[in-house]
Amino acid sequence: MVLAEKNIFKSIPIELDPSWVVNYLEKNKFNSGHVRVLRAKANTSDKILSSLLNLAPKTFVSYTKDISKTKVDTKEHILMLISLLRHGSEVFGSEEGFSHWLDSKNVFLDNRKPIEFLNTISGIRMIDDRLVAIEYGDNI
Repeated sequence: MVLAEKNIFKSIPIELDPSWVVNYLEKNKFNSGHVRVLRAKANTSDKILSSLLNLAPKTFVSYTKDISKTKVDTKEHILMLISLLRHGSEVFGSEEGFSHWLDSKNVFLDNRKPIEFLNTISGIRMIDDRLVAIEYGDNI
């Protein structure tokens, strides 16, 4: 990952306030580097990422080069996922540890995998709430 993309990753807060997201998107700070960051940090396939974003895989890959046709809700979704990846990596101590947790069935989620909830903003928030609970001593 190039320096600009590392800076993107570090610049997105772990706790995203809605006003921060709206301001960030209105000031056109979102670019194709954000999609590349998500792709690099997610430790999963383009097929899975595109399904989380409700996109065709080819469309998702095209966003790594040109975001001019990207809808604002997709940009928000990508920001939320990057924030979640930052938070999860911090809680689990590594991107790999968090990826493993995302892809493992969880008794607190009716034996579903956390990654199954990431296709909506509410699902991302719910999984982020689980991370907060883990930080405060709840079981994984």
